[in-house]
Amino acid sequence: MWLLTRSLSDPPAGKDPQAMRTGQRQNKGMRTRLGCLSHKSDSCSDFTAILPDKPNRALKRLSTEEATRWADSFDVLLSHKYGVAAFRAFLKTEFSEENLEFWLACEEFKKTRSTAKLVSKAHRIFEEFVDVQAPREVNIDFQTREATRKNMQEPSLTCFDQAQGKVHSLMEKDSYPRFLRSKMYLDLLSQSQRRLS
Repeated sequence: MWLLTRSLSDPPAGKDPQAMRTGQRQNKGMRTRLGCLSHKSDSCSDFTAILPDKPNRALKRLSTEEATRWADSFDVLLSHKYGVAAFRAFLKTEFSEENLEFWLACEEFKKTRSTAKLVSKAHRIFEEFVDVQAPREVNIDFQTREATRKNMQEPSLTCFDQAQGKVHSLMEKDSYPRFLRSKMYLDLLSQSQRRLS
């Protein structure tokens, strides 16, 4: 009965109206992203909500030449900020973004200079991506997983190299060709070409 008499615009008892508005904006953004992700990767062309910075500004900065160069090699794609963002959006549609996230975490890990931070970061990455039943477990073989586990006894800047190499190879041979054939990538190319004309 109480639910029927309450106004829909009234905040629930004990809730901060400002916090609720912020939450609603965040939920709307999430719904936009999830709307894109709910479609199959071949039918989802609007990944601009997932691009870093402001999507329209990002697309204006992206030249057709840059987007075309992503097809040259997987490493070229990974070296470009918007290439990584577009590839991440594509992987999310395939529910395999953990591979890219792991690869990026390893790249960031290699920049670690503090020994104390190196150990804690290594364990965090291992628990997040490599360990069996990790929240975002990457697809690597048993031997690679065990070799990486042994590396955790004395973490170094190279302790993830074998696992990172396997994941890179998997993405390069599997996800990357599908990305290049995807409607998402082809639409991005045509959008950037239309801006030039």
